[in-house]
Amino acid sequence: MTIQPPRLAAFTRRALLGAALGLALAGCGSPGGTPPAPKPELHVMTSGGFTAAYNELRPGFERASGRAVKTAYGASMGNASDSIPSRLARKEPVDVVILARPALDALVAQGQVRPGSQVDLVRSSIGFAVRKGAPKPDISSVEALKRTLLAAPSIAYSASASGTYYETELLKKLGLEAQVKPKSRRILSERVGSVVARGDAALGLQQVSELLPIEGIDYVGPLPAEVQQVTVFSAGIATASTQPEAARELIRYLNSPASAPTIAKTGLEPLASR
Repeated sequence: MTIQPPRLAAFTRRALLGAALGLALAGCGSPGGTPPAPKPELHVMTSGGFTAAYNELRPGFERASGRAVKTAYGASMGNASDSIPSRLARKEPVDVVILARPALDALVAQGQVRPGSQVDLVRSSIGFAVRKGAPKPDISSVEALKRTLLAAPSIAYSASASGTYYETELLKKLGLEAQVKPKSRRILSERVGSVVARGDAALGLQQVSELLPIEGIDYVGPLPAEVQQVTVFSAGIATASTQPEAARELIRYLNSPASAPTIAKTGLEPLASR
């Protein structure tokens, strides 16, 4: 039996303990000893109609997928600097776009979104709001809506799908374009409800799902059925996406039956796949 000198024995014990600790720490990572690389961020652009539902659903997807999602918000159409078409023109990073179906199809035609990747998510209706505490006008019929629009001192409408319908079709259908359009204001890069809440407009028109989350306003109700326009909001995969499979995973999550109750409570009609 060989007896080690005291100093050599102590050194050997320290070396063995250090080696054991190193092995233990290495075992805390992946089975191969190397920590897994984080998954790349997924980039989403979404328009206002789906924003409230998306903001509630996104954290669940991040937890389930282990992937962070970075979001940019903007209108479905128009040339505002933060609109989705403007963001795409600047080549901002994007994997998934969520916007009104006609605008999405236009992006497909322009080569910005992959053909065949479009998935319809929800149906969205247009409604009106007034400042909190203000008398709610009658919009229960077409004739009542006409009287309300004529009496309103000022009207705010969005620069996206609902506002395009208002300024190009609705006022003409009602025969009020000459009287009402001059006192109507198109809102860029801001929610119509926020303008109404400040008192900068007496009446505001936008997608119901965009009005409901705004504090400082009272929701009046939807347009009468005879003049209502329902917009389908859909998702698609950007041609610039570097991770199309992850993009499909997110779209499936948003369109799942499990997501439908969350979507419905934001004022939208889910079109979940079965």
